[in-house]
Amino acid sequence: MKRSPTDRFPLSLSLSHALSHRTRRGRRNLGLLATAVAVALTAFALSAPLRSPVRDLPYGQFRKRLAEGGVASARVGPTSIEGRLAPASPGAAPALYRVSRLGMEHDEDLIRLLEAHVPGGDYDAESAPSPAWAMALPTAMFLMMVAVLTLVVARSGGVGSPLAFGKGKARVYGADEARVTFESVAGHDEVVAELREVVDFLRTPGKFQSLGGRIPKGVLLVGAPGTGKTLLARAVAGEAGVPFFSLSGSDFVELFVGVGAARVRGLFARAQAKAPSLIFIDELDAIGKARGTGGSGGHDERDQTLNQLLVEMDGFDADRGVILLAATNRPETLDPALVRPGRFDRQVVVDRPDLVGREQILKVHSRVVPLADDLSLRQIAAMTPGFVGADLANLVNEAALLAARRGKDHVGRPEFEEGIERLIAGPEKRQRLLRPDEKARIAYHEAGHALVARSLPQTDPVHKVSIVGRGAAALGYTLYRPEDDRFLHTKTALENAICGLLGGTLAEEIALGEASDGCTSDLSRATEIASRMVLDFGMSPVLGRLRYGGDRDAARPGGPSAARGYSERTAREIDLEVRRIVDEAMAKARGILEARRDALDRLAARLIERETLNADDLDELLAD
Repeated sequence: MKRSPTDRFPLSLSLSHALSHRTRRGRRNLGLLATAVAVALTAFALSAPLRSPVRDLPYGQFRKRLAEGGVASARVGPTSIEGRLAPASPGAAPALYRVSRLGMEHDEDLIRLLEAHVPGGDYDAESAPSPAWAMALPTAMFLMMVAVLTLVVARSGGVGSPLAFGKGKARVYGADEARVTFESVAGHDEVVAELREVVDFLRTPGKFQSLGGRIPKGVLLVGAPGTGKTLLARAVAGEAGVPFFSLSGSDFVELFVGVGAARVRGLFARAQAKAPSLIFIDELDAIGKARGTGGSGGHDERDQTLNQLLVEMDGFDADRGVILLAATNRPETLDPALVRPGRFDRQVVVDRPDLVGREQILKVHSRVVPLADDLSLRQIAAMTPGFVGADLANLVNEAALLAARRGKDHVGRPEFEEGIERLIAGPEKRQRLLRPDEKARIAYHEAGHALVARSLPQTDPVHKVSIVGRGAAALGYTLYRPEDDRFLHTKTALENAICGLLGGTLAEEIALGEASDGCTSDLSRATEIASRMVLDFGMSPVLGRLRYGGDRDAARPGGPSAARGYSERTAREIDLEVRRIVDEAMAKARGILEARRDALDRLAARLIERETLNADDLDELLAD
């Protein structure tokens, strides 16, 4: 029921201009294809002879009817005879017939019979067409279809086209197109200072070569999703004023083997032709994972693409002013040959912004948003620990939408606070109907969290407590607001955090006699903290200052001992220590709730009455 401000949700960015351009191009291609099909069908319809339902007659039966006067007309062709039969009775409509002449082309009596028995001499013969004229119309139709389909493929840009699998998909931005500078980047002052050297390399390479220096071939940007790696790469290209080739690592990979390697060769050839230039590969881990880990040796498409990338990085001349930038959020999965010096000479960490960085990012994104006079962006930044640049941009947008929905002409603190809660826990579910006993249980649960956290040192201050459901599963939540960024946690702080997580289910048990199943996320996070205290932080007096969590999945209790790297006896001791830490935290939280039972009851009653309590309300209720 409690959500942490560091729980992240993936965010997406819509590129409306690119999508509309692709949509218009797709409509043009669809129109060309429809035209080609219409032309082909028309040509086929014109080339096909007009045929009505006719009666097929054997040649012998035709001669017999002809001798009896049963044929009204005849047209003799090279391979067939067609015409009308005489009516069977007066007033009846004449029937059409067709007779094959194949094998009977030299029947000398046919002309005599036609002269003698066709009334009025209603017969004639057609000459055999020459082979050239017989093939002219089908050949013209085929050439027309090939020409139109070739035009469609050429206009399609290669996406999905069998004739353009080896064509690169890099988007090229000119020196003056979509210009982004370092003024658009906030919250990463150290990273910007590091990348300014790359700009100097591209602007004045001779300055560094005069002293025997070598321009770095590659710069790897490492950071969590949404921290602004792509924006930084575009800012480098914008500051340097050079062409910018941008694509994703997945753009190299196709179904057919060898296509990715061909695209790598084409990309570097295009970049060197426009040197000085900048190549940016986003999500490098899509093609740069360590070889031999894919299950198919070194012969699959991804490994061939990686091999070609290694060759190109060794082969291209960095002195000409071509620099490769790449971004990834999983540097540990990259191949060692890719990240060695000489290929990616520099690795720049784009970390989550700190308090000052978040305030700067909020100022950048709120330039076009009218803010209230009493709004402090620093206070809003203090409420968003763990947020990245994409989260903060979404927060400003959510706050502006909420203010517009409420009919305001400016955006204030209530809208930002509501936006933070929407991003962390989801939108409110006020229409969710709860029974009175469920509402009381949720109130005691959240009151237990708040009371235990307010009673222990080294815990984040409680900013808000609510029993209004949010998102898909949260029936209530307790929101903490750290006073500043914290990069280290003591043993006491971790133990008290476990106490706060267990306070909800213990409050249900103390006040209502038994716990419910609404504590799943609390127990999971409490167990995770206790496990890391034992496995990673060496905070167990029994196991000592040792780290057992080398492989995160294998080191979990219950994993195979061979993969864990320690014995079953040690695994048993780890289980016992994790259990001891949780039990001690549970005993401490239970003692607080039993000693302050009156405060627990007051908090729960006020929550049932008002549904939401802020920090001032908590101070008033817990003043004694």
